[in-house]
Amino acid sequence: MVTSQSVQNPPSCARPSFGALNELGLREGLQTLLTGLRWSFLVLTSLLSLGAVAIAQEAAVTVPPPAVDEQHPAGKAETAVFAGGCYWGTQGLFEHVAGVQRVVAGMAGNSEPAESVEITYDPSQITYGQLLQIFFSVAHDPTQLNRQGPDEGTRYRSDVFYEDDEQKQIAQAYVNQLKEARVFSASIVTRIDPHAEFHRVDFSQQDYLIKHPTDDYIVTNDLPKISNLQRMYPSLFRAEPVKYAD
Repeated sequence: MVTSQSVQNPPSCARPSFGALNELGLREGLQTLLTGLRWSFLVLTSLLSLGAVAIAQEAAVTVPPPAVDEQHPAGKAETAVFAGGCYWGTQGLFEHVAGVQRVVAGMAGNSEPAESVEITYDPSQITYGQLLQIFFSVAHDPTQLNRQGPDEGTRYRSDVFYEDDEQKQIAQAYVNQLKEARVFSASIVTRIDPHAEFHRVDFSQQDYLIKHPTDDYIVTNDLPKISNLQRMYPSLFRAEPVKYAD
């Protein structure tokens, strides 16, 4: 994902024209035809690979609800900060969660900033533990170290930034619970770090999924997450997302 500059599409490769067979000799024409077939094979292979990536990105893991969670009365909003890869998809996902009032995309972490989201929510409608459950099961793969899907680097790491001791306790207890339950085939590498200064990104990056639902990256990596949210947590799903500008 690129946030500071756009990426130009690479120029298309011209396919050989079969009409050129009349102008070329039979030998040259056959060579051209073989080149075209090789090109078609490479394109087909690439498309199949992309399809495999798309299927992999749709995968979600059923995890148990947290055994330790918060209990707060209504009337006071809380915040949660999660890092789980590109903030385009993480923001777009949590904007579809009932009880969430606002989701801001940004960077969190002092020495090693990570793409993150700051979630403002009503704890009387959804708890911190339930947000963690969605985060670990649908939002990202907590077993990938310093990467998510096609994005690599520490900025795409799995991280939970707790706001207070209660959130720290809940997060640590839940990670331990998931490890003991062995719901993932690989080790959980999610970090649990203290609250760090959160820097929201430019307005053009906010609600990116809502603004660009047909973007190739969004279609492949992020829209399946919203489908999984609706399928796995129907009581927590809201069809109309809350928007950054609301």
